[in-house]
Amino acid sequence: MKQKTIEELREKYDLELDRIISEIKTKKAKLVLLQFPDGLKPYATSVVDFLREKTNSEFLIWIGTCYGACDSPTGIEDLKPKIDLVIQFGHNELMPNY
Repeated sequence: MKQKTIEELREKYDLELDRIISEIKTKKAKLVLLQFPDGLKPYATSVVDFLREKTNSEFLIWIGTCYGACDSPTGIEDLKPKIDLVIQFGHNELMPNY
């Protein structure tokens, strides 16, 4: 599968990436876990590349299932003390601008 680009992502969704960058910097997060629903997983590595350019953080991508904000990653107990921030993405499409 071809990697989706940030430009393709921004045409369809508003993931508030600038807000995420601000939060990462405010929290001084060194290790950030990103959780994507299946519809956004094709964009995951592009999001990581973009966020890496804007921050000094490292990122983990949760590739397990995600059915909503209440579906927190499980089985990462050994990583939890090292993870500074968890970001969960949703994927409602943008409303058209008129």
